[in-house]
Amino acid sequence: MDSSQSQQQQQQQQQPQQQQPQLQQQPVVKKKETRGRKPKPKDEKKDEQQAKKMKAQQQPSVDERYTQWKSLVPVLYDWFANHNLVWPSLSCRWGPQLEQATYKNRQRLYLSEQTDGSVPNTLVIANCEVVKPRVAAAEHISQFNEEARSPFVKKYKTIIHPGEVNRIRELPQNARIVATHTDSPDVLIWDVEAQPNRHAVLGATNSRPDLILTGHQENAEFALAMCPTEPYVLSGGKDKLVVLWSIQDHITTAASDAAASKSPGSGGSIIKKAGEANDKTAEGPSIGPRGVYHGHEDTVEDVTFCPSNAQEFCSVGDDSCLILWDARTGTSPAVKVEKAHNADLHCVDWNPHDDNLIITGSADNSIRLFDRRNLTSNGVGSPIYKFEGHKAAVLCVQWSPDKSSVFGSSAEDGLLNIWDYDKVGKKTERATRTPAAPPGLFFQHAGHRDKVVDFHWNASDPWTLVSVSDDCDTTGGGGTLQIWRMSDLIYRPEDEVLAELEKFKSHVIECAAKP
Repeated sequence: MDSSQSQQQQQQQQQPQQQQPQLQQQPVVKKKETRGRKPKPKDEKKDEQQAKKMKAQQQPSVDERYTQWKSLVPVLYDWFANHNLVWPSLSCRWGPQLEQATYKNRQRLYLSEQTDGSVPNTLVIANCEVVKPRVAAAEHISQFNEEARSPFVKKYKTIIHPGEVNRIRELPQNARIVATHTDSPDVLIWDVEAQPNRHAVLGATNSRPDLILTGHQENAEFALAMCPTEPYVLSGGKDKLVVLWSIQDHITTAASDAAASKSPGSGGSIIKKAGEANDKTAEGPSIGPRGVYHGHEDTVEDVTFCPSNAQEFCSVGDDSCLILWDARTGTSPAVKVEKAHNADLHCVDWNPHDDNLIITGSADNSIRLFDRRNLTSNGVGSPIYKFEGHKAAVLCVQWSPDKSSVFGSSAEDGLLNIWDYDKVGKKTERATRTPAAPPGLFFQHAGHRDKVVDFHWNASDPWTLVSVSDDCDTTGGGGTLQIWRMSDLIYRPEDEVLAELEKFKSHVIECAAKP
């Protein structure tokens, strides 16, 4: 790195500033069928359209809601960045943290580009500058252009993906290894650091996956998970199956060679290179599953591992069932919860702090909290609590890594809600929240104007999230990526906030008294 580049980096680290936005033109993309939803009869569609019109007359429009939200950004957020996407992305994930500086950290970010066919679909590796708490000035975070790229997000590498990228998941033991779902039966594994950077132009050949996981009989598009304790991959598909693989079955045994070829601390790839394994096809090496699990009666929409045991996992599907599995006891369900919701289930997550707690999200617009010790009553799902705050199908749920009782949910209504089940029914919660707010809801991110298809908590920067919306319905193309952190005055204990306010008040009085 030359001296001019070094000086430029130092200046950027001293104080984050908003740069001149670069306007984007949105190409029109073909609308993808909404996940987990089946085509409806014409009569049913007409009734639904009439109901939506009546609701629209009673509720503020999307633009009105967005305008109101934007006026409150300096109050609600400690930091906020808006990044316009030329092509919609159906998934967004944090990668490893790369660098820590005085005012901000640099971190990998994984997203995708779902194109109209004029250029290839891609898996994008970006570098994101995450501004530290209480650094960004209010005027900076409120001055953003919805049609511009953010100066905090820079594309680092492009992988030309074989088909659309519907889901991205990173391996917790090595975040440079990611799995992707596309419109095929296979799961693709990528070492994103080893993959060459490609130019996405029409006619370009696909990048070659480092590993292909086979075992599904039909397309597996959304249900995908990586195990937090072992290099295991879990998937569900239209074949109604849940399939388990171990990347360990393909890990190189030449660890000493890998260590010798890598500098200390660089963390070599855990994926065998081409030629190191049974590599007979041009698409890349492949392995079969360790287990195939039967129990769902319709498409499996989401899967997740038990945080404390790699042999236990759960799945949800369009059959309205939540199923718990134990690989040690066979390929049949350990527990099957019938009618976990009143409609298709789209998403599930297992609490990383308390492995008795599981949340599910559904096309019935609700989130339900289950205790694995008491999942059913008379054969039907018996949740601890039903969280009802969305006005459309819930697409994604995820527990917070920062507080055991907090989780987020995103939906087709364009909202990302943050909930705390500890606050449900408590006197303090009833006293502080507005009368219209559902129990447990303590923050609502309304920065997206179309369905929020994915979001991810940042494990390296507390209370920081990335979220992405598919804007095809509102703008005819493109998407919006947002990185944000709510003000700590919202989630900190009330006594702490009051004590800090008193301290600030005393400081103001003291300053005013000085001559």
